[in-house]
Amino acid sequence: MNIILIGFMGSGKTSTGRILAKQLGYKFLDTDQIIEQKNGLTCAKIFAQRGEEFFRKQETATLKELHGLDGAVIATGGGIVLSADNRNFLQNLGATVYLKTEPAEILKRVENDTSRPLLSQENKLAEIQNLLATRQPLYLATAQCIIATQTGQPEKAAAAICKILKLEPPCQP
Repeated sequence: MNIILIGFMGSGKTSTGRILAKQLGYKFLDTDQIIEQKNGLTCAKIFAQRGEEFFRKQETATLKELHGLDGAVIATGGGIVLSADNRNFLQNLGATVYLKTEPAEILKRVENDTSRPLLSQENKLAEIQNLLATRQPLYLATAQCIIATQTGQPEKAAAAICKILKLEPPCQP
């Protein structure tokens, strides 16, 4: 079984995913890191040099490469759900968990992070809200369960995922 973490940037997918993988003895993968390694560029540079469309195609190719994988926790990029093909791949790859965080909390977590290519405007909160308006219905339609990550405590999020998915051994916060 694989566990796939979806959600907006700054929702804790990578930090929760690493903790969860360690607790379960699973492999941890991050689709953004895979794309960066394949292209020799950061996600921000891929967006700047090759565009968002190229990046989204890289996400789809990465998901296809993960087909048949077992025993992994996979953190995904925030926009991976924009493609219907990707949503299908995610649902077939394993248990999909939406890490849900409110816009104001997301802003606190990412406002000084210059590696976020889609947050370039002055009014970052409005930009987050606009992107979430499009993405949240897709996260909800793709996920098998939802975990609120308002507290910024990935250990608690990992424990909640274990509890909801009834995973053994029980994870401890």
